[in-house]
Amino acid sequence: MALIGAEDQLWGELWVSLASLLRSYTAVHGLNGNRQALVELGEEIILVRHGDDWLKLSRTGARIDWRRADGSSGLLEFTEAGRLRPVSAEEAPQEEEMDMMAEAWARELML
Repeated sequence: MALIGAEDQLWGELWVSLASLLRSYTAVHGLNGNRQALVELGEEIILVRHGDDWLKLSRTGARIDWRRADGSSGLLEFTEAGRLRPVSAEEAPQEEEMDMMAEAWARELML
């Protein structure tokens, strides 16, 4: 039972870190055009909005369902090392550093 609580705490800490990375990277990408994104953090949802564009991340345990305003979506999961990997069998199971994924999402959102 203690392990389950520890895992939940780990996923929660990684979730907060992901929101922080999204705040930082959207701020950096908005510097040139004096643009800002709004990042809302909840226990199960992160919503990032910039104008009419948005990115919504929904978390259940280690799994993250992400959706964009343009209709794109995917399913990822945290690893214990703090990386993200695709859950879909169609996608290569290659892990991505969390900061690299956050930077890519921020760059796409702030274009």
